[in-house]
Amino acid sequence: MPDKPTLTPRERALQCARFALDKKALDVKVLEIRRLTSIADYLVLATGRSDKQAQAIADSVKKGLKPYGKALDVEGLNEGNWIVIDYGDVIVHVFREELRGYYDLDELWSEAPLLEIPAEYLWEGKEGQGT
Repeated sequence: MPDKPTLTPRERALQCARFALDKKALDVKVLEIRRLTSIADYLVLATGRSDKQAQAIADSVKKGLKPYGKALDVEGLNEGNWIVIDYGDVIVHVFREELRGYYDLDELWSEAPLLEIPAEYLWEGKEGQGT
């Protein structure tokens, strides 16, 4: 049986962003947090306009990364308000718009360097997208 292909933590984080953007996620950010905490190397933040869109974004990330291994844990998928997908080295947070502002992880992790998401991952109506 062949080995599963592998991704570096950075590649995994960018692929998470890519699969979130495939479902028109808003304000997608990839934060490098490894120098600030031991919980993970990267955080991926994404926003959906509704619980259904947030669930679709999370499903897209999970399915897209399946060839590279399963998530260690997924929380909040049934409700679709704040979904956390834990890959160990990368933690993905998918929020509904109002909850992202309320919990404000962007501000909490404001010291973390922002990774640039490759242009080919971005979707055309770029309003509200992070870079």
